[in-house]
Amino acid sequence: MPAVLAVSPDGGWTFEPGPLVLVAALTFAYVRRWRQVDGSAGRLASFLAGMALVLVALVSPIDRLGEQLFFMHMTQHLLLLDLAPILVLLGLTKVLLRPLTRRLVRVERAAGPLAHPIFAIALYVVTMALWHVPAMYDAALEYPVVHVLEHLSFGVAGGLYWWHLLSPIRARRRLGGMGPVVYMLATKVLVGLLGILLAFAPEAIYDFYERSPEFWGLSHATDQAVGGLIMALEQSIVMGVALVFLFVSALGESDREDERAERYASR
Repeated sequence: MPAVLAVSPDGGWTFEPGPLVLVAALTFAYVRRWRQVDGSAGRLASFLAGMALVLVALVSPIDRLGEQLFFMHMTQHLLLLDLAPILVLLGLTKVLLRPLTRRLVRVERAAGPLAHPIFAIALYVVTMALWHVPAMYDAALEYPVVHVLEHLSFGVAGGLYWWHLLSPIRARRRLGGMGPVVYMLATKVLVGLLGILLAFAPEAIYDFYERSPEFWGLSHATDQAVGGLIMALEQSIVMGVALVFLFVSALGESDREDERAERYASR
């Protein structure tokens, strides 16, 4: 019986103009403001890394491969939902945002319940769940406009979710105490369960991929299982790293408050 040759997917760069223009504009605005305030090199590196991940997700071969392999599309989603927003927000400071601070505070007040962390949790989970419903998922791959909408919704949901944890501006409904732990557990566990369901589904559920060849010798069911495991593991790893980072940051803030209190008492 002749051996079956593995089919290789198209791994070319897409160079979509939309992401290129958006990243260029945001980077130009950030770098100009960063130079004005003489910002730190670490903040600049973080922001630029976040912008680079946006390009990796939307311009590099990951974008083209995501149209052919489920686990690559999952990787693209997680870059837009978690990793890019985290790095971008870590690149921001109160000083960098000072021209927009008052506007952001007014927007938060006008948004009402939409600015509450519970809404961010719901938006994050619902966005992930909705776009992995087979009909919605297949539509995003078949129609470019829907695909763009999908990517925008991931960016918005991820940005809002991580804003409540990493924003340099003190929010009216700031998460304190065990708040960040509950906030992340309520989200990451639910999304992680979605990944596990996809990983252990008895068969592939997305018709779009079923109509495609089995690239790299991966069956459609195996491809889906790998993607589901990537989702579940990424949620766990990001949650663990973020909680450690927030804990260390909280300790540092507590030490600074103690130092300020001691200086005030000595006066």
